[in-house]
Amino acid sequence: MDILKIILQVFLGITSVLLTLLILLHKGRGGGMSDMFGGGMTSSLGSSGVAERNLNRITIILGLVWAAVIIGLALVMRFSAES
Repeated sequence: MDILKIILQVFLGITSVLLTLLILLHKGRGGGMSDMFGGGMTSSLGSSGVAERNLNRITIILGLVWAAVIIGLALVMRFSAES
C-alpha cells in the first residue's frame, strides 16, 4: 500500500501544478482579480474560440481527475491505517 500512496501523492502534485497553470491560462472575464492586474479589457463574456472551449474542457477533465486522486488517496490512507 505504501507504493500506491506514493504514486497517488506524486500524481496529485503533478495534477495540482497542471490545474493551476491551466486556470491561469484562462482569460479574465472582468470584475474580479484580473481587473486589479490590468486585465480589464474584455470583449465578450462567452468562450470566443475553439482554443478557449478546449481549454475549458481540459481544465474540467483535469479538475475531475484531481478530485478522484484526492478521494483515492484518502481511501488508501484510511484503509492502510486500519490494518
